[in-house]
Amino acid sequence: MALVDVINCSGEKISQIDLKDDIFNVPVKSEVLHDVVTMQLAKRRAGTAAVKNRSDVRGSTAKLFRQKGTGRARRGNAKSPLLRGGGVAFGPHPRSYAYKVPKKVRRLALKMALSSKLKQDELLVVDEMPLERVKTKDFVEKTKALAVNNALIVTSGEDPHLALSTRNVPGVKVLRCEGLNVYDVLKYEKLVLLQASVKDIEGRLLP
Repeated sequence: MALVDVINCSGEKISQIDLKDDIFNVPVKSEVLHDVVTMQLAKRRAGTAAVKNRSDVRGSTAKLFRQKGTGRARRGNAKSPLLRGGGVAFGPHPRSYAYKVPKKVRRLALKMALSSKLKQDELLVVDEMPLERVKTKDFVEKTKALAVNNALIVTSGEDPHLALSTRNVPGVKVLRCEGLNVYDVLKYEKLVLLQASVKDIEGRLLP
């Protein structure tokens, strides 16, 4: 097991905690992380791009001029894709870009992401981060004490004061343990785990 220091909001060491090797000491494979992150970003795509085909364009269906005898190229109605104001040929239509990666692969990728943060010394375990009120200034003071500018903070349960106080702080995101995912772990420079969330993470990822 990896022995990690537990610090308080002032950055002082108060105890230590054992992190299970099955979660925080897993060999990291970039291809697995890439597959899961790509899947997550694909799910986030809106897929709302759309065009009008010739059947959707408003206009007459009458032939513009006769087929032969004019010396010009043959022409259909005004909704042809070849004409200005006509329909679009082979354009995009609303669709879903989402696809699934096996559950075991998603779980393994999350373990790898957590392991990479620990190996790169970018994981902090904080005993608690109490805020008596919703105040961004109070939260910023705590981040300065921890020397953290860009971080993902993982909490065990819902903390309205913490969540609301971080909304206007750039580079900081508060996430409950249930929503922990590979993309957010890798996106932020530091991973800050509140001590109570460690057991929740282990309970979620261990069989």
